[in-house]
Amino acid sequence: MESTQTLLKPTAPQPVQEAKISLPDHKQLPDSDGTFVKNFQEHPQSIVLTSSIAPVLEKLHSDGRYCIGQDSGIYWRMMEPPEKGAEAPDWFYVPNVSPLLDGEYRRSYVLWKEFVAPLIAIEFVSGNGSEERDTTPPSETEKAGKFWVYEQAIRIPFYVIFDGFRDNLEAYHLLDSRYVKMLPNDRGHYEIAPMGVELGLILENGVSWLRWWDESGNLLLTGDERAIAEKQARLDAEAIANQQTAIADQERLIATQERLAKQEAEQKAERLAEKLRSLGINPDDV
Repeated sequence: MESTQTLLKPTAPQPVQEAKISLPDHKQLPDSDGTFVKNFQEHPQSIVLTSSIAPVLEKLHSDGRYCIGQDSGIYWRMMEPPEKGAEAPDWFYVPNVSPLLDGEYRRSYVLWKEFVAPLIAIEFVSGNGSEERDTTPPSETEKAGKFWVYEQAIRIPFYVIFDGFRDNLEAYHLLDSRYVKMLPNDRGHYEIAPMGVELGLILENGVSWLRWWDESGNLLLTGDERAIAEKQARLDAEAIANQQTAIADQERLIATQERLAKQEAEQKAERLAEKLRSLGINPDDV
């Protein structure tokens, strides 16, 4: 009895297709974690910082390539939910990036799309400051502490913690992968050398505000303050001009009065001389 065997023909191996990984961008990630702004000063404080530093940044970036975030998320790690992989500094500045993406303002700042870390991040303390100083490293399921994220993950060169309730300001500089607490200068300010500015506190109406100064110690004014200062400068210039005009008018009046008085004296002397001559008296002999 004959047996038949079916011979299997070998098939060529199919090429393995490389899986394409598509990471989410700022439009696909949440732009808020749903938390409330923690105190009423945060928003105006952010506006003050942004408005007053704008002229400096415009000089530093004549091409307009920089962006400022105000309570905006920085995504540094992929997690579920996505918000666990983000931190939202109250204020931060990123140099050398386009202010717009595809013609739109960013909804968040995504490190795996941008590849440029902020130069400085500022946090406004609302509680006891423990959240802003939290050095807890990340786990697979939990968020890392803010301080750890800024220092070890995002590696932001300057980190500033402002506690307006306690009139306290701390500044850190990233050196050798660690934040080193900065010392204030003679003016009590912290120098942010790459920006050519200083940060310090100013008391207005009993409230502490975080403000910028230039390297010479001149307060950087907000847009409203600049408008007021420019208006006052115009008024002062007009007042000086009016005063100078009044002085010039007064000098002209005095000169005119002196000229008229001289003319009147000369005419009076001439009349007297004529009268003397009519009497046969030489005026020069009198």
